[in-house]
Amino acid sequence: MISFEHYTTIRKHTEYICSFLQTEDYVPQPVPFVSPPKWHLAHSTWFFEEFILKKYFDGYAEFDSDFGFLFNSYYNTIGKRVLRAQRGNITRPGIDRIYEYRQYIDSHMEIIIQLKSGDPEFRNTLALGLNHEQQHQELLVTDIKYILGHNPIFPVYNEAIDWESVREENTGFISVPEGMYDIGHTGEGFSFDNEHGTHRVFLDAFEISAQLVTNSEYMEFMEAGGYANFNYWLDEGWSWVLQNDIHAPLYWHSIDGEWHHYTLRGLEKVDPDAMLTHISFYEAAAYAEWKRMRLPTEFEWEAASSQFNWGKRWEWTHSAYLPYPRFRKPEGAIGEYNGKFMINQMVLRGSSCATPQGHSRNTYRNFFHPDERWQFTGIRLVKL
Repeated sequence: MISFEHYTTIRKHTEYICSFLQTEDYVPQPVPFVSPPKWHLAHSTWFFEEFILKKYFDGYAEFDSDFGFLFNSYYNTIGKRVLRAQRGNITRPGIDRIYEYRQYIDSHMEIIIQLKSGDPEFRNTLALGLNHEQQHQELLVTDIKYILGHNPIFPVYNEAIDWESVREENTGFISVPEGMYDIGHTGEGFSFDNEHGTHRVFLDAFEISAQLVTNSEYMEFMEAGGYANFNYWLDEGWSWVLQNDIHAPLYWHSIDGEWHHYTLRGLEKVDPDAMLTHISFYEAAAYAEWKRMRLPTEFEWEAASSQFNWGKRWEWTHSAYLPYPRFRKPEGAIGEYNGKFMINQMVLRGSSCATPQGHSRNTYRNFFHPDERWQFTGIRLVKL
């Protein structure tokens, strides 16, 4: 049973993330894959209005008739929307109006949670809405980092956040025997539909690293000409390197012969012993090739996950984002949540330092295009 207190706790965390921003920080959209913080605040609110209040709250009065068009993300079932790349053009309504919108929705949600808490369908939709907001909290953090990280003066977001200096404690490799392994979410608690369709897979024996790749280890790849040797790269990855002049992880800058990187505390020297982060799938695969190893499949990762620490970096796998057996899209707009994205994307497993508390599990299937690296991503290797 989800209480209004639980609902409020999650909703307030989104606003806490934004509490370190200045007004001007709410609007920029430097690239199409980054959404302005103001848009995140409104879109996560629109989700509750569209999927809960309009359906369950008798006589509900829509807050603003323009907001469905402005803050719908990708739900074609619902209607027209602002294209993703144009979200930064929404200079109005202003941020004060967006916070009014959140308060308006929350006041109505308090009533409907009390009235409909016994309805299983309502509870499921409410749980989805809260997990959707938590997804946007992580995107909000990483989008803020991208926005500020491309500001010429590298401003500080929050001096108390020191995620880029996290170090790995474990060493060596973990042996996993061949056999049949159960894959997918079972049991109690929330899960997304792309985790369903529990099935068994046979895995050959393999050895997986107990630790993630560090900055110093990746520097060795760079110093060995890793970004200049096509032999390490998948063909699409090599094209990506050449077309975008890639020569280091995202946010890295060579200053007076030393590597620095933008962090949420501002520009700092790269800690060689810390976990590598902000790596694309292309870079992860190239590094693995250079090391004469490989990335795990998502099934190997899940089978071995209880034997190593995870949760500080999203970990690239060499598995395409595809449906599990018996996967079925729900009817209506909710069916657009995951299924239609099961093409041309790679699966990441685990969670990251930016993942909200209570929003991670070892069956979670995150997915991004192979060139994307603005999330807190890392590398775990498997021996050939």
